[in-house]
Amino acid sequence: MNQPATVFQGLVTRQQAVELINKGHALAIAADESLLKKLPKGFWIGGTIPYFMDRHGGTVTRDKLFINDLTGMGYSVDIRSYTTHNLPLLVKEAPDNGFSLIILPGGSHILADYAKNAPDYEDMFLKPIIGWVSGHHLDDGGSATPKVINGLEGELLENQAVVMHIGLPETKIAQLDIVNLFRQDEGHTFRFPESGFTAGDCLIDGKSGNLAQFLKQQDIDTRLPLVADYSGAMVNVSIKNSDSTKGTVEFYAPVFSGVDYKLAAPVADYIDAFMAATPSAGDSWVFSCNCILNYLYMELEGKQTANITGPFTFGEIAYQLLNQTLVYLSVEDQ
Repeated sequence: MNQPATVFQGLVTRQQAVELINKGHALAIAADESLLKKLPKGFWIGGTIPYFMDRHGGTVTRDKLFINDLTGMGYSVDIRSYTTHNLPLLVKEAPDNGFSLIILPGGSHILADYAKNAPDYEDMFLKPIIGWVSGHHLDDGGSATPKVINGLEGELLENQAVVMHIGLPETKIAQLDIVNLFRQDEGHTFRFPESGFTAGDCLIDGKSGNLAQFLKQQDIDTRLPLVADYSGAMVNVSIKNSDSTKGTVEFYAPVFSGVDYKLAAPVADYIDAFMAATPSAGDSWVFSCNCILNYLYMELEGKQTANITGPFTFGEIAYQLLNQTLVYLSVEDQ
């Protein structure tokens, strides 16, 4: 396959998506479940979400699909589904030169497994792995379940991951990047006894305490995530819910035992800071996604973020599970 000058990314109608699938295009698709389940089988992977950044701005739609048409991107394209049993093979089966696009269902056991264990997969950080966590319309929280779909099989899946492995020619290289506004504040340090998506009792500045009670007592803005510093790389853990009565805090990504966390330093103007930190998408960009929390907290409906497009997701994958970030992948000449 020859690399196209640009890769099409954008919202399309169901009929347009069907035509591309029937022509054999390699597609990554994000859409409401009602649309995904009506698509024909073909060479595509997908996940449920109705929130998107289009060229005209942030939008919510159940009537259109966001596609990344990756046809012609590499010399090989391989679509696979993974369960918790064979998920560690993801890296081994990824191309030596290329990238893997993964979609995991939000709130699932396989997402929890990936979030906790992926950083320890052999050779994990040697091959670009990018992707997102599927979700649903926020009004449907009590009735909808995030799903993914392997277009070759056509079945909606609640507890499997779908991956498109794309091998690149030797003249090309994939580069994965992250935009993260948040840095650690200079305040308190938190350390948790166990890894997980829920925490309560912990060490606060080396002394026994409870995170949920601390957040209430200090009147903390829980839009600010916890941030860990991994040798200069800032990794957010966003707060989903805090219940001081029960003494528990739920997160969108796991905290890890033995790691020091701090609350993020406040950002004076969320959207201005994000725009200043975000590069303009060039022709080499082939995929990007942004966090649903950025969509909500920056009130991005109808607003543009440079010329970047893609789904707003329940989590971002840049090797490991991330929160409140923009992740993007470019393919450039070596």
